[in-house]
Amino acid sequence: MNTDTKQAEQKKIIHRLRRTEGQIRGVQKMIDEDKECIDIITQLSAVRSSIDRVMGMIVADNLKDCFENPQTDALDQAGKIDQAIAMIIKK
Repeated sequence: MNTDTKQAEQKKIIHRLRRTEGQIRGVQKMIDEDKECIDIITQLSAVRSSIDRVMGMIVADNLKDCFENPQTDALDQAGKIDQAIAMIIKK
């Protein structure tokens, strides 16, 4: 992955994390304001979805990098791919 592409992907990830951070602050405010449980849970579900999306973006970027810039050691390369797959399945 070239430097410009990598920086663009990192920028997307940081943007999404900042948005998630705002959602979490919103949940804190909802709790402080004694909002309805269902509304808080709905927002927490949105936060979880956002975090899952960031995890997927990071794993996808790493897999893409593995294929575009393979390791010279085939076992090391296979290990990295297996690790990425395990992270996806664990989710």
